Amino acid sequence: MKAMLLESPGSPLVLRQIDTPQAGPGQLLVRVRACAVCRTDLHVIDGELRQPKLPLVPGHEIVGSVEALGEGVQGFQRGDRVGIPWLGWTCGACPMCLSGRENLCDTAMFTGYTLDGGYAEYTVADARFCFPLPAGMDDVAAAPLLCAGLIGHRCLMKTGDARRLGLYGFGAAAHIVIQVARHQGREVYAFTRGGDLAAQQFARHLGAAWAGASDEAPPHKLDAAVIFAPAGELVPRALRSLEKGGIVVCGGIHMSDIPSFPYADLWQERSICSVANLTRRDGHEFLALAPRVPVVTQTQAFPLEAANEALARLREGRLTGAAVLVPE
Repeated sequence: MKAMLLESPGSPLVLRQIDTPQAGPGQLLVRVRACAVCRTDLHVIDGELRQPKLPLVPGHEIVGSVEALGEGVQGFQRGDRVGIPWLGWTCGACPMCLSGRENLCDTAMFTGYTLDGGYAEYTVADARFCFPLPAGMDDVAAAPLLCAGLIGHRCLMKTGDARRLGLYGFGAAAHIVIQVARHQGREVYAFTRGGDLAAQQFARHLGAAWAGASDEAPPHKLDAAVIFAPAGELVPRALRSLEKGGIVVCGGIHMSDIPSFPYADLWQERSICSVANLTRRDGHEFLALAPRVPVVTQTQAFPLEAANEALARLREGRLTGAAVLVPE
């Protein structure tokens, strides 16, 4: 099969012909129909997330069809459409797994990082961590739901019943979260890179009450803020925009260092938390919610061989919505 491989972190992906994987016990062999490009892929490829499997097939927002079932798999059949997310395997036996926090499992394995992912024509995945996908959404449109949507959903849940919500970094995740937040009756304030007028216009089109640069103060204090951009300097800025008792949720797996800030910015029961990975419960909840909103994803399709171009556009902020790779 064709696959885009990471052979050395910090280097471009290379197109290779490699053996098609086989479904082992408990696994599905999936023909990849679409795989969205995530900022986490950049962190892996650029070497910011250490110790990936090498050589590695990146990609963890996978939509595909079941081609074969490994021994012992139940609940799926050949031809089913499935989604494969970032969380690819957990032990199921540690204190975190047993307490409903499998996203924090010490021995968890991750699609497109420690397991081969979806920048290829086929992939294998643990059937326990594959989601049946709702009908009515095509493959390319569904792909960003598998991480941008799922992680965004977990971030949104961390904000509780916050009425005024700030989103810092208006990319693939934020353009989904705003649709859910507006569906829930929240006011959304979008913060973008300084001169990114296109992103600000896109945010307003999706219902933002206000959109401006990330160094601007919103017209009203926020009840909560979610930071999707991997920029630590946004944390103190977001804190200063919060109402008393508000929360800043950091939604990325990697972020530059957070600079020091006065304790007064945190005082009055403001808080900061991170979101790590996802749980299968998150996946089932969000994939049931998305059609009811309904979430409409903004995508730009690229052939598999153009993965490096899609990654470059994401790195440089030249995408509106999400890039999606489509094997031909």
